[in-house]
Amino acid sequence: MKFGSVENPQDLDLSLPQDHIDTAGVLSKFKDDNIPEIYVGCAKWNRADLKGFYPRGTKDELAYYSKQFNSIELNATFYRIFPPEQFSKWYDKTPEGFKFFPKLNQEISHWKRLNEVSAVVDSYLDSAINLKEKLGTIFLQMHSNFAPKDFNRVVHFIESWPKEIDLAVEFRHTNWYNDEAVANQLYDLLESNTISNVIVDTAGRRDLMHMRLTNATAFVRYVGANHASDYTRLDDWVIRLKEWKAQGIKEIDFFIHQNIEKESPLLSAYFIKKLNAELGYDLKVPNEDNGTLF
Repeated sequence: MKFGSVENPQDLDLSLPQDHIDTAGVLSKFKDDNIPEIYVGCAKWNRADLKGFYPRGTKDELAYYSKQFNSIELNATFYRIFPPEQFSKWYDKTPEGFKFFPKLNQEISHWKRLNEVSAVVDSYLDSAINLKEKLGTIFLQMHSNFAPKDFNRVVHFIESWPKEIDLAVEFRHTNWYNDEAVANQLYDLLESNTISNVIVDTAGRRDLMHMRLTNATAFVRYVGANHASDYTRLDDWVIRLKEWKAQGIKEIDFFIHQNIEKESPLLSAYFIKKLNAELGYDLKVPNEDNGTLF
């Protein structure tokens, strides 16, 4: 994942911004005594990307991956709409409690740019629902040149989305966040429709760190820089998630990318150990049984 990559991460301020002023208020609406669900995973499971992750002789990569992680950010669905049978196969290969978080297809987001997409969305969902209870939040990622001038398309898309299926939305054009009037309209739209506001943490695009939650789910897409700062950045995220947990968050979906993707499981294992220690979880640490990831 090259988006937001930089050559000099050590020269940048990569600390987490303060929360948006309205985030605590959103979380307070959901505060109770229940422990939040937490999902941590990579973006892909294929051997070519996660080189060195799979033990020699592994025959089914997804079956092995799903025993090491409790979730996957499913990027493959961006490039093609898979038939229902494929989602059923993925369902059958993974254990109870595992979840898929699929990206909406590029025809919806990049080709048609949310214009007259109801038939494509219906086709996509007719297939994806075959994941049954293993279907996590679906996410929409818009092209970086999709600007607020087409806000009316976003409104129609969000208001037409089936309420029984969780959705998260990611924008990359900076004016969605640095134009205060536009940002407030967007946050209100997402909040009123219980849609998650994706937070993208990548070194080269700190303008996307809006830190504004719009429902009780934090959907975070973290992009490391293959640099020592990746670990201190994750330390900061553990602190922030602990604060959100105390404030009332109900679900944390955290997906770790690296520009050199094979290092994603290693970074994920570090993060999971920290979450277990600081937030009181008992998530499996990937490949811990083997003593080492690589």
